[in-house]
Amino acid sequence: MATKDGFETLAIHAGQEPDPVTGAVVPPIYQVSTFKQDGVGGLRGGYEYSRSANPTRTALEQCLAALEGSSAALAFASGLAAEDCLIRTVCAPGDHVLVPDDAYGGTYRLFARVFAGWGVSHGVVPISDLAAVREQLAARPARLVWVETPTNPLLNIADIRALARAAHEAGALVVVDNTFASPYLQQPLTLGADVVVHSTTKYLGGHSDVVGGALAVADAGLAEQLAFTRNATGGVAGPFDSWLTLRGIKTLAARMDRHCRNAMRVAQMLAEHPAVAEVFYPGLPSHPGHKTAQEQMRAFGGMVSFRALAGEEAAVRTCGRTRLFTLGESLGGVESLIEHPGRMTHASVAGSALEVPADLIRLSVGIEDCDDLLDDLRQAL
Repeated sequence: MATKDGFETLAIHAGQEPDPVTGAVVPPIYQVSTFKQDGVGGLRGGYEYSRSANPTRTALEQCLAALEGSSAALAFASGLAAEDCLIRTVCAPGDHVLVPDDAYGGTYRLFARVFAGWGVSHGVVPISDLAAVREQLAARPARLVWVETPTNPLLNIADIRALARAAHEAGALVVVDNTFASPYLQQPLTLGADVVVHSTTKYLGGHSDVVGGALAVADAGLAEQLAFTRNATGGVAGPFDSWLTLRGIKTLAARMDRHCRNAMRVAQMLAEHPAVAEVFYPGLPSHPGHKTAQEQMRAFGGMVSFRALAGEEAAVRTCGRTRLFTLGESLGGVESLIEHPGRMTHASVAGSALEVPADLIRLSVGIEDCDDLLDDLRQAL
């Protein structure tokens, strides 16, 4: 693809040229485990076994690389499989990492309960507080600074460019989980990050019908190391999952525009509702990260969190009373979801420095008629 092509064009065409044999305009699903060799070591197009490479996965990876502006992208069986591969590749026993104080619970669990046993320590830091990050980097060298922006579930905003400068000065790599924003709203590599992580299950897939993950990297040498680890450990995206994700990406821009518009209206309504104590949405001018989000994001995303004024049980009851917002974990699909992080997605961080407020409700605002969504939330509250 030409470098001048716009995002929407890349999403539909990058890595997806019509099939040279049949002219099919959609990449085929190469549902195959192995490939015929033309003599020993004579590989057609570099394909020998689908754990190592598969043409459908290649198409997805080329598209993801174009959307993130990266030298390469790799697709995985899940977002956590992508994170696991990255940490195994760049960290060693004795290394230290910094993670946000409101990171996704699964990411924190990976560091706290898996890699801690491997000798990788972690420090918890408010990732939107640059001074606090610098202080921890000065106190102890870190291999990685792990960034979420917006964070999950409190929607804090981190200044990627400033964090990248601070981390690189201290010799650390910067990893940005870009799942909440998607590459349509934010491209961390262009702001100085070294690696981007995605749960492609979410906005990239977009239809709640596939689980997957991805890494996009700035350095081609690191991409080769990651590809080696992925092949050695086997957490690859299957061909049908890759095809579903690629299909979802084609409409990413259109969907994100609608997610963002709906979420803004939801956040504004909640901010004025008497049963709501506090709203977390970077699109609101009252949000402390609003200005930074304006500078590094195209729009503010489809995720909204809020606290129930009457407390935890009121929050739980609200989650159970919606009609259109489906009570369930995950996010980023066309349908709206509601959940109680303290008892659901973030139960694994209970009792830790990452414990979330017990009265918190998280919304993944879908692309339904927004008036219907507003009515549903009002009656539930």
